[in-house]
Amino acid sequence: MADTRNADLTFGATDYLVYAAPINTEMPADFADPASPWLNCGWITTDGGLFKIEEESKDVEAAGSLEPIRTLMTKSVKSLQVTFLEGLNPFVRALYDNVPIASLEPTTGAVTYSLPDKPDDLRYSFVFDSVDGDKRMRLYMPNGKVVERGDEQPQTTDVMNVQMTFKFFKGAANSPAVTRSLDYADIDVSGFFAAGGEVPSP
Repeated sequence: MADTRNADLTFGATDYLVYAAPINTEMPADFADPASPWLNCGWITTDGGLFKIEEESKDVEAAGSLEPIRTLMTKSVKSLQVTFLEGLNPFVRALYDNVPIASLEPTTGAVTYSLPDKPDDLRYSFVFDSVDGDKRMRLYMPNGKVVERGDEQPQTTDVMNVQMTFKFFKGAANSPAVTRSLDYADIDVSGFFAAGGEVPSP
């Protein structure tokens, strides 16, 4: 059995970028900075993004069997938490305050708007890019919205963080809620897929 260990396959993000676009905008074709209508959401904390997959299942038990006879997958929720550093970034502010971005367009350098009493269901497409040298990881979500917001605390010792948790849903034509793209750069991973190798069948 071949030893496929390779330190180059470790991943430590040196940059983390978040992009947003109108709901169901197509995934960017490559790992270059996404073009219009994608919008960069600004600086992120060094924690990057915390991606979670929460799954729930239910065992079906029956007489005559000491083990469940079937397992039903009842839930699979995908979410991602990010802390933004640009507290006055219009799009970040619009996401946190749950208002359309047009509400934040100033006419004299200042703007005033009301936060909704009843939460609006504002949805967008998102791209989350992690960078490690020439290696890249991308998460694309065609249909996402903010479902949790951290506490807002303007302070004198640090910039005001804007923390949000995004939840993702299937896109148009029942497209996947989350698509992952990987760029191995120049790392040879052929040993994982060679004919007669040890990769198990699913």
